[in-house]
Amino acid sequence: MTNIIIRSAHYAVVLLMVLCASRAWAQADEAGVRAFLQQRDQDIKAAIARLDSDPDQEAYVRTLVNEKIDFQEMGRRALGEYDADLTPEQRARYVDTFGAIVRAQSLSDLTVYNAKVIFGDIVVNGNTAHVQTRAEIDGKQVPVEYRLQHKSDGWWLYDIILDGVGTIEGYAVSFQSVIRKRGFDRLMTSLEKKRARLEPAAGT
Repeated sequence: MTNIIIRSAHYAVVLLMVLCASRAWAQADEAGVRAFLQQRDQDIKAAIARLDSDPDQEAYVRTLVNEKIDFQEMGRRALGEYDADLTPEQRARYVDTFGAIVRAQSLSDLTVYNAKVIFGDIVVNGNTAHVQTRAEIDGKQVPVEYRLQHKSDGWWLYDIILDGVGTIEGYAVSFQSVIRKRGFDRLMTSLEKKRARLEPAAGT
């Protein structure tokens, strides 16, 4: 009986240590997520501020906006169940084209990047994080949610939800509809035509 009590006490102590360590890790990662997003926000705002005096700065702004977006994850979620049907070659072609389109469109409206950001809840669950913020745009506070995942080289964004409308959701509706009705090849033809139209305008 004594041994059972000792073992039970030992397990309880170990469990408490694990829970405390997990809580401390989550808190540390919440701070890491906040620091990542705050630094990204500051860098983008600083680069935008120099656009008037240096038009060539646009390429740098575009890089800052897109360099930590996980286009593979974003693209995979936009395809939903249809992603599983792709060959590695099809997926690589799709992700490359999809990423190019998002990059080309990323500076169509600089308002949200210039807005003051107010951070709300940051929830870290394993290697993913959800961040609630509010952007002050035209005197109004617009909700902006960031969804991220952690990889070996840090945090990456895979979805941005602006005023209830998600980036992934917007693409998913049209992409999946085209595949369902006309097939993946038709989607790629459409995307590649769109890429050809957008990239010259974006200076890429």
